[in-house]
Amino acid sequence: MRAPLAAVAVVLLAVTGCTTEPIDTGALQSESTAPLRPGPTVAHIADEDVVPVQADPQAPAKADRIVALDRNGTLGTIVYALGLGSHVVGRDKSTTFPSALAVPEVTETGHAINTERVLDTDPTIVLAGTDANPTTAVDALRDSGIDVATFDSERSVATSPKLIRDVAAALGVPEAGEQLVNRTQAQIDMAKRSIPDPSGDPTIAFLYIRGEHLILLAGPDSGADDLIEQLGGVDAGTKAGLSAPFTQVSTEKMMRADPDVILVMTQGADSVGGMDKVLEMPAVAETKAGRAKRIVAMDETQILMFGPDTGQVLQSLAQAIYV
Repeated sequence: MRAPLAAVAVVLLAVTGCTTEPIDTGALQSESTAPLRPGPTVAHIADEDVVPVQADPQAPAKADRIVALDRNGTLGTIVYALGLGSHVVGRDKSTTFPSALAVPEVTETGHAINTERVLDTDPTIVLAGTDANPTTAVDALRDSGIDVATFDSERSVATSPKLIRDVAAALGVPEAGEQLVNRTQAQIDMAKRSIPDPSGDPTIAFLYIRGEHLILLAGPDSGADDLIEQLGGVDAGTKAGLSAPFTQVSTEKMMRADPDVILVMTQGADSVGGMDKVLEMPAVAETKAGRAKRIVAMDETQILMFGPDTGQVLQSLAQAIYV
């Protein structure tokens, strides 16, 4: 559906930071009463490609040639969802849905912006996240006379409408932006109605995995904590007392968090040989989630994107988590 990102471990650590601080809250013994689905599941959003809310809306000249760059492909997805996909002349490595694949990539390994590639596309506007890498690239593009609009890279379900409105305003298509906000919010509301009420407050862990020796547990301000809350769950990292967005954990610390459900990126699972291999990892096997084989994978370009697909992401994960 959406192709994998390159060097996403470097990206995630650069964006959120990581710590090896201990989880020191004692064993967490609570059992969820949620109607949870057993067994490993791969979640997919409903739409393989971006569905525009309008067909090429009337936009000012500055939106004639657009380059959209951020780590999760969110900005590119918004541009296409607004109906301006035909104006995109450069994309990042995460903007990988079918209708964007013919557009040249202008980022390097680790999502570093290649200034020369961007300039070669002769853009009228560049959209970038505030975590653009390297930081000097955005200044260099501005110094060349190109209009550059930047957007907050700290995102959540709640901030998705604002991000859509901000991008639409930068491109001069506010009406299309409102249409997209309305559609996105409707999908979010529909997804929330599909979550059992009460949900049983299952403890859900988001694990970032890159090989057997890099296992990070998400915690507060990771984005995953907000996603888990919206899914009717309790973030395992926050519950276990983490203070950093992502913390490297040992088997002992993971068992103290003892989640009912584990979320992973599909590419992370693949890095250790697949879902079955994740379940065999000592840090996972003896948790409640591990014993029930209750692990859900989703593509890394979708699960923490927080853009127009947010409702579909919630819907798909809810269907994978609850019976």
